[in-house]
Amino acid sequence: MKVADLYIRVSTDEQADKGYSQRDQDERLRKYCELNSIKVRKVIFEDHSAKTFIRPRWTQYLGEIRKNKGKGADLVLFTKWDRFSRNAGDAYQMIAVLMKLGIEPQAVEQPLNLEIPENKIMLAFYLAAPEVENDRRALNVKQGMRRARKEGRYMGVAPVGFDNKTREDGSKYIAHNPKEAPFIQWIFNTIADGVFAPDQIRKMANEKGFMISRMNFYREIRNPVYCGKIVVKKYKDEEEQWVNGLHEPLISEKLFYKVQDILNGRTKVMRVQAVKINEGLPLQGFLQCATCDRQLTGSASKGKKGGYYYYYHAQAVYGCGCRYKADEVNKAILSELVKFIPIPGMNELYKLIVMDVYKQSRGGAFNERKEIVEQIDKLNSKLANARELLFDEKLDHSDFSIMKKECEEKIKRLEASLTEVKAQKSNTMSIDNMLIKAIEALSRLKDIYEEGNALTKREVLGSIYREKLRFDGKEYRTPRLNEAAHLIYQINKKLRVNKNGKDRKPLRLSRAVLGAGIEPARL
Repeated sequence: MKVADLYIRVSTDEQADKGYSQRDQDERLRKYCELNSIKVRKVIFEDHSAKTFIRPRWTQYLGEIRKNKGKGADLVLFTKWDRFSRNAGDAYQMIAVLMKLGIEPQAVEQPLNLEIPENKIMLAFYLAAPEVENDRRALNVKQGMRRARKEGRYMGVAPVGFDNKTREDGSKYIAHNPKEAPFIQWIFNTIADGVFAPDQIRKMANEKGFMISRMNFYREIRNPVYCGKIVVKKYKDEEEQWVNGLHEPLISEKLFYKVQDILNGRTKVMRVQAVKINEGLPLQGFLQCATCDRQLTGSASKGKKGGYYYYYHAQAVYGCGCRYKADEVNKAILSELVKFIPIPGMNELYKLIVMDVYKQSRGGAFNERKEIVEQIDKLNSKLANARELLFDEKLDHSDFSIMKKECEEKIKRLEASLTEVKAQKSNTMSIDNMLIKAIEALSRLKDIYEEGNALTKREVLGSIYREKLRFDGKEYRTPRLNEAAHLIYQINKKLRVNKNGKDRKPLRLSRAVLGAGIEPARL
């Protein structure tokens, strides 16, 4: 009497299909063995895909029959060949392995005598049919997902800052996560400020309670889904494209591109060195030696009577050897910050001047839009001319592809800037409230700095100075300032020179000022 092992396989997506349940397969196989006087040695139940033979129970079974070669079953039975495998190449190899071990694989509902050469034609059909079915199903799914992406739908697990949601009609979408979304917005805005290095911003986010690994952090801040775009990857002759997503963006396109420029090194920013913030060295990473132009680092020395004394100094290998007491350097910065505190009683004047400059800058928005549109038209014309040269075979296809990619990238960024300009409509009430808060904060600038911790101090300095502070041992050499801080400084300087009100010259103020997101407002 022959001995057989029964192999019953069903994948998760086939559980409910008629004729594929484990119970149904078990009944059919046992009935076949009973009718053909075959003894059942064991039954192997598998809940795994048949795309490969890397299946838990099958791997275990194969190990057993190799160990007990010639002492096990004569047959391994299954209902149909698609229960055995859905990959023709793997199936032929596995059949050869089983035959060498003295076990014949056989489908009871598609029986074949493999010793007859002609039967191999039917075997090829039985094995190829399920593989073709799998490939067709996979292709349909892939095309369906690609079509959905082109329509602006996000496919897969929602990125950090979003949640997967389902509408009443069963359609799926992503929506803002109320806890994570504000952190993502803060991260993008802080990177765009150009004060702290990205990885330091990640660590600051972790300290605030937003835990994210370094790898995930850099992957997420490069994901255009946050500015409302869905990436449709390159496929065959179709180039990669970005389409407008159906979800609500977390940040603007302009902000996203600004962050990408910073990450790629296209935009020069202060970017303070990522250091562990020390309360005794709040200026670490902000200082530059006026003698050797090297960035000053900081360290602590233990005194003879205990306690630590902090110093800012040049690096021993590269610097000039300068060394300054941290207490003196930290106090000296206060004399610089005082220059940006509005003179008492002049708050309304500051507000009126900044509002006047803001309105004039907004009045030039039409010209800005016009310039952007003209640049887009020029790039489109350039592309059109390149296509004509390509058709006339005067331009190589590879050169055209490079030119097209560059032009499309520039157009994409210009369109983002155009959208931003259109969205920045005058809103006197919101600007007015923001200016009141900003001037109130500036009036308390010295107190905010002195009372704040090291992180607050660094945020204050980062919002005013756009380059590293140059220190010569006694005083600071003022670097390039934030545009709003520069405006305040100019006003104070003019008013302090003419304290008695005599021979006051008209103020010739710069018309450069930040937009709606004026940075000192956050102090």
